[in-house]
Amino acid sequence: MKKLARKWRRTRREEDDKFVLPTSDDVDSRPIDTQEQEEYVRSLEEAHAHQSRQWRLVFAVLLICYAAFLSYSIFQQFMSPWEMRYHAYFMEDLKSWMVISAEWIAIMACCLSIVGLQDKKNDHRRWFWYSCVPGSALTIFWLYYLLRLPKFRWDAIWLPFGPLCGAGTCLYVDHLLEESSEEVKKLRNYMYAYKAR
Repeated sequence: MKKLARKWRRTRREEDDKFVLPTSDDVDSRPIDTQEQEEYVRSLEEAHAHQSRQWRLVFAVLLICYAAFLSYSIFQQFMSPWEMRYHAYFMEDLKSWMVISAEWIAIMACCLSIVGLQDKKNDHRRWFWYSCVPGSALTIFWLYYLLRLPKFRWDAIWLPFGPLCGAGTCLYVDHLLEESSEEVKKLRNYMYAYKAR
């Protein structure tokens, strides 16, 4: 029984050693020279640039899809007014041209966010803020008419908050990408000079 307990403790200790951070006594704990540091930081910068392009493209495609849906909605409202359910709720309160205009403004807000995602300059965030202005106006417009309905329609809640959420999400994604970029820049600044003895 004692042999079994010792064997179990030994295998348990070996498993625990797999998850231990290296110490200065380990063979691979030598300092990294300047060239290795440069290569490592460059690889992190390239990985960040690739992920940044990828995430910006993903959110731009989502906004393009939303704008395409709004275009289809405008076409339907123009060809056969009030046929779509979420438009029919407002048949008695709004004119058809008001619904079409509101959705054109939503498309404009999406386009401004897309420009902000694809802009490479330092002041690209202004596009997101520009997108928030029409998005806020649409939120007020649609909420006013949603609250005037005899029964609040939760299935049309995307009308007031769609463009504003798009701009807010883009701002958040851009903020996260900028934070990770700053971390990579800090790492570059922390590079030390390796001096071999």
